[in-house]
Amino acid sequence: MEIKELTKRIIAGENITKEEALELVDAPLEELCAGADELRKHFNGDEFDMCAILSVKGGRCSENCKFCAQSSCSSANVESFAVRDADYVSADAKKYDGIGVARYCQVSSGRRLNKAEINQIAENIRRIVKDTGLKPCVSLGLIDKEDLQLLKEAGLQRVHNNIESSPEFFKNLCSTHTTDDKIAVMKMVHEAGLELCSGGVFGVGESWEDRIDMAFALTDIQPESIPINMLKPIKGTPMEDRDMLSEEELRRIIAIFKFILPKSFIRFAAGRDVLEDSGMKCFTGGANATITGNMLTVKGVSMKEDLKNIRELGYRLAE
Repeated sequence: MEIKELTKRIIAGENITKEEALELVDAPLEELCAGADELRKHFNGDEFDMCAILSVKGGRCSENCKFCAQSSCSSANVESFAVRDADYVSADAKKYDGIGVARYCQVSSGRRLNKAEINQIAENIRRIVKDTGLKPCVSLGLIDKEDLQLLKEAGLQRVHNNIESSPEFFKNLCSTHTTDDKIAVMKMVHEAGLELCSGGVFGVGESWEDRIDMAFALTDIQPESIPINMLKPIKGTPMEDRDMLSEEELRRIIAIFKFILPKSFIRFAAGRDVLEDSGMKCFTGGANATITGNMLTVKGVSMKEDLKNIRELGYRLAE
């Protein structure tokens, strides 16, 4: 396949086919990443979207996602705590304000929050808006339309809800909710006039076809942001013995996703800290967003290191 020609076609408005995407699995890596970076420059310019996250409610979850430390099928030690109050959230958010981080996401354990907990999240959002210049995001599981409207009125801008894998393979990862459950939430998010962040986890036993099917499932929804998370095996989870993906495979995943979803920001999230360059090669191969600092239950990359390295690549961070 001629990658340069395919890149030009996508820039001209054409969509890649599944067959073409599968061919990219064997394409020369550096050519593939160069094409993905050209697509990034055309569709997104030099903007880099960095976010920070807070575990706003922690503890064992009713859902049985095999890759998660907080899952009902995990025996990993996890801290349990109720929804953080507005003073706590505001103090944490202020650490990221005005230094190049654009977004701040409150992430909750559990299938969904009750109404009292949603009201507290709304109050937290109002404080983030009042006390900082950060854009509020949430990741709250299977949220409903009424709650979305309440949070939007409080100042919410974006909702995170990962599709995780292809609809077919997701059945191997979780049985307590379905891809259809997730897609229903994603559609409600856009119908409510909010932005969507939806990606998945890689290195959980999925095939290349599963990865590409996942990307094509997202083409119907067009998330503004697509997180790419590499599984970091956690002791006590059913996936504690899995090997981690190589840097080359991660770079290829990111680049192929950019060819399939060229307008979305590809957000390289969990797994960067194990790479020698903290994932910087990925930011010249299609990815132009990340999560800085620690993830929920695994270590991330330091904010100071991120800000320095990303600026050196020529990106423009939030002011």
